Amino acid sequence: MASGGLQLLGFVMAFLGWIGIIISTAMPQWKMASYAGDNIVTAQALYEGLWMSCAMQSTGQIQCKVYDSLLKLEGNLQATRALMVSAIVLGLVAVFVAVTGMKCMKCMEDDQVKKMRMAVFGGVIYIIAGLAALVATSWYGNRVARAFYDPFTPVNTRFEFGSALFIGWAAASLAILGGAFLCCSCPRRETSYPPTRGYPKNAPSSGKDYV
Repeated sequence: MASGGLQLLGFVMAFLGWIGIIISTAMPQWKMASYAGDNIVTAQALYEGLWMSCAMQSTGQIQCKVYDSLLKLEGNLQATRALMVSAIVLGLVAVFVAVTGMKCMKCMEDDQVKKMRMAVFGGVIYIIAGLAALVATSWYGNRVARAFYDPFTPVNTRFEFGSALFIGWAAASLAILGGAFLCCSCPRRETSYPPTRGYPKNAPSSGKDYV
């Protein structure tokens, strides 16, 4: 029962991490900058994500523009996109594989060893997906930090970490930790001992001794 609870906890954590990776990928707040100018009325917040850039005016109005051409994007941004999309696809595969190996499901009940191995395999895929998302968000965050501390970057175009990065870091950690819990359900090899031999019982004495 304890291993079943750990397996269920790992699946829930990994699944929530996968959902968080999807949300982080779709959000435009991968990096953000605020610019007030000389008057607070002209203040605006700029956001940039993997798919679009947005500007929010001081009045609360938000305008977003989807990137026109994929080929015009920077190579780093294209690589980040590819890693996040790969993490989403791997997470989708891990969902189906891990569900098949869950003890609470009735699939493959006739072979418990293969069933548990499917759960472990799903956990491994979750870990790979989490690592892909972690590499993508960390790489993007490193570029944002380097540009922020670059003295040649104009003050009004210095971006900071957006909320999508923090969600991506948390989601990747959940996916990795949940996948590790699923891997803990790996079936252990049981040591087989030879069957014990029964000793013959002595026949009851009849009470008569023959000389």
